[in-house]
This record gives sequence, C-alpha cells and structure tokens, in this order.
Amino acid sequence: MPDAVVIGAGPNGLVAANLLAAAGWSVEVLEAQPEPGGGVRSDRGVHPDYVSDLFSAFYPLAAASPVLAGLDLHDDGLSWSHAPRVLAHPLPDGRCAVLERGAEDTANGLDTFAAGDGAAWLDMYGTWNRLGPDILRALFTPFPPVRSGVRLAARLRAAGGLRLARTLLLPVRRLGEEQFRGEAARLLLAGNALHADLGPEAAGSGGFGWLMSMLGQTYGFPVPVGGAGALTAALVRRLERHGGTVRCGERVNEIVVRGGRAVGVRTAGGDSVSASRAVVADVSAPALYGELISAQHLPHRLLEDMRGFQWDFATFKIDWALTGPVPWTAGDAASAGTVHLVDGVDGLTRFAAQIATGQVPDRPFLLFGQMTTADATRSPAGTESAWAYTHVPHRIKGDAGEDNLTGRWDRREQEAMADRMESEVERWAPGFRSRIASRRVLAPPTIESMNANLRGGAINGGTAAVHQQLVFRPVPGTGRPETPVKGLYLASASAHPGGGVHGAPGANAARAALRGRRGISLRAPGTS
Repeated sequence: MPDAVVIGAGPNGLVAANLLAAAGWSVEVLEAQPEPGGGVRSDRGVHPDYVSDLFSAFYPLAAASPVLAGLDLHDDGLSWSHAPRVLAHPLPDGRCAVLERGAEDTANGLDTFAAGDGAAWLDMYGTWNRLGPDILRALFTPFPPVRSGVRLAARLRAAGGLRLARTLLLPVRRLGEEQFRGEAARLLLAGNALHADLGPEAAGSGGFGWLMSMLGQTYGFPVPVGGAGALTAALVRRLERHGGTVRCGERVNEIVVRGGRAVGVRTAGGDSVSASRAVVADVSAPALYGELISAQHLPHRLLEDMRGFQWDFATFKIDWALTGPVPWTAGDAASAGTVHLVDGVDGLTRFAAQIATGQVPDRPFLLFGQMTTADATRSPAGTESAWAYTHVPHRIKGDAGEDNLTGRWDRREQEAMADRMESEVERWAPGFRSRIASRRVLAPPTIESMNANLRGGAINGGTAAVHQQLVFRPVPGTGRPETPVKGLYLASASAHPGGGVHGAPGANAARAALRGRRGISLRAPGTS
C-alpha cells in the first residue's frame, strides 16, 4: 500500500508526487491517458520530422517558479531554449510591437511609437523589480500567503500602496491608456491579458497583462529543448529516482472515503488502490466534487457553490508543419517565439465581446507559436514547427462569421474554423498557406478527450477573473488544497493560484499532505 495515491500525471500531479517521494513517502501516480504529462506533452503527429507541442508550449511561469527551480530538473535532462525575441504583435501598417529580451531594447522600440513610452515601460519594469520577487513568493504559496504577504504589503506601501493596487485592478485597456501614449505598449499588455480569459474591459486584466509582460521581460518565454514532453520526462525521471511510480492507462472513477477520510481509489478497470496517508487529486474541481466523490461525503454548501464554478474560454488549436519560415509582413515578427494577431485593442474587445455573447468570432484573436524559432531541434533547418490557438464560447449561440458554426465540431465545422484561422494568419503573412506541409486540428472536444482536465478546451482550470481567484478559488471560502474530506487534497489548476505550468497547486497540496496526519491503519478499498 503506497503512502499516497496521486490522480493525474500532469505537471501539478508530478510535482506533488516528487515532493512527497523526496520526503520519504511511497507514491503511486495513476494517469488516465496512455502517457504522462497532461497539458505538457509533445509528439510527431503532424509530421514525422517535426516536433509539435500538443497543448502548452511556452513557459514563463515555469521559468519564474521557485517550485520547479527547487526540483533541479536540469539534473534529469531538462534544458531551456529561447527565441531571439520574446513576443511580437504586428500592426496593419507593417510596424510591430515587440517584447525584447532586454528591457532597454523593448523601451527603445516603444519610443518609436510614442516618445516617452519607453521611459514609462522602464518605470513599470522598475516597479516589477521591486515587487516581483515578493509577488512570486505570494503567488506560489498557499493562500493566505502570510510571510510573503506581509513583505509584499510593506513593499506595496513603499511603492505607492493604494494607487498601485488600483492600477493593477484596472481593466487592461484603461491601464494602457493611463500609462502609455502609443499603441504598441498597450497591445503588449492587452494581448498578454488574453493568455487567460480576461478581455480588455475585465477588472484585473491590467494586473494580469502586467504580470505576464513583466515575466516575459524578466524570464522570456522559454521552451524545453526537444519539446514540451521533455519537461514531463524530467519530472518522471526525478520521481522514479526517488522510488515513485507512474501507471498510465489507469482512469480513476472513484475516491473511496471511510469515516470522513480518503483511503484510496477505484479505477475504471475495477482495481482498488489504497493510500495510507493521502490522496492527491490533479483533477478539475468539477470532476473532483461532481464525479469522483459521492455527494454524501461533501457539505451541501460546497455542492451548491460548485454550480457557480466558471470555466475559462474554450480553445481551438491548429498545429502546422511549415516548409519555410512564416512570411510576416512585419519583419520583426520573424524572430519572436510568440506572435499575437489581432487588429489592435479594439479588435481584442470585439473578440472578447463575441465570445461573451456566445458567438464564434469572425476575426479570431490568434496566439501563434514559432517553435523552431525558439528551439532549432523542433524541425529541419529552414522549416518551422508552428501552431496557433484561439478561443470560442463553450455554448455557441451563433457564428459571427459566414460558416454557420454551431459547436457540433464535426469534420465540416473543424475544417471551416481551421480555414478561418489560416485566413487570419494570411492577412499578416501573405503566402503562409503555401508553406503548409500538413496540419492537425484540435477542436474543443478533441482537446478534452486528450486531457479530461481541459474541459471543452479550457486551459486554465477555471476562469482567471477576480471572482474566482484567491479565497474564491475554486469556490468561496476555499483557496487552499485541503478539502472537506480528510486526507484528500486538490492539486490541479482549479486550486490557487490557478493555471499555468508552475507546479504551485501540486506543491501546495503535497505540503498540506505532509503537514497532515502522518499515518493511519486502514483497510483496503473493497473490504468491509
């Protein structure tokens, strides 16, 4: 009988398993898919000569994470690579807003759009340098972050206190208008806010756009050499070195509870796996509280609150094998790992409004990844392994475009949406489609079938809006990995601090388990 059973071999599950195993616990990880990794996987499914990342691809949060840094994954073969430029946002006139690797270089570029914007950017970056370490410590520790919170509060007072707090709570459109005269810096902030499901008018989107922009400015948007799966492989190797095991193809159907305590799990194949100390669940909150645990073991208030749980946007993604580099009209985009494609902040507002009203966007905002630009091992010299994703509503009421997309996502609808996205790329890079050797389309139901945590292609474990963060994540009054069932801990992105590959939810759950009951004599599931 292992000390702990971890449900799910995504990055959070593997981080939790690693910390428990390093503390001397015996750990068994059960993963429903045929391979570990969750949202951190890569393959050669688009073309045998091209490595494609299935889901996540760029990892600024991983680079900033003290959790992952503490695992020393370079000892297990992980190495990072960077594109020459972090991020680019082309404009219709051929100019390009660019987040460079160095803050001074970024500032110089912003000054070409509006004199003084470079100094404003450096001032914003200076605020980050003063507050960033404490923000990250607060972000990556359980809520409430007592020690780091005290330090952060003191620094906030020194940095302007309420005025700075107001700034970070602003919608990103308003933040950009208050801080910058030109369009370029506003685009960098607003595009980065939409790495979550925060439109330009959403409260707090300014803070999130600032956070992602400053992470990119400080750490870049690095990628694992050889593919996203290299990060997972390093986590698995480290776990196995400490005696832990990962069993794939083992879907957990039930968490067994006795006397108010989790004592193990049952799998879809009928196996029972006992846990003498803890069950750690790297699953979404709706799956944990709506499927894996019988309602009789949960407070009625929690079940009622879960009815209000909000997912982040659904996602539609395409992977491409390109025979040559993307022929961007804005040349600066060619050397950026990530490229944002939309007609300005107004285009982002229009896009977010269409999703909010249940419409499939006619001019989708695209996050475009140039993986060979970031890591030369991804495809043959002179080619590009690329992808793009956009967001669509979970419940589709209509199509703002002309393809009558309904959300059935059958073959016709998938191809039509993929063509719409490619046409959008073609606007910014004429000749792009002529360089496509092959493509793979991942519609929302396909994404969910490959990773049950990505419900409908929701990639952040629930909305990043302020009403579902901190003490409200996943529901009001939570915010910590402990659950109403003793010995059961929530370790997924549905828990604080939320989405992104940084390992904090897994680390928080593991540390809570280590603080909990150290051992108990239990009968195996299935016995009476």
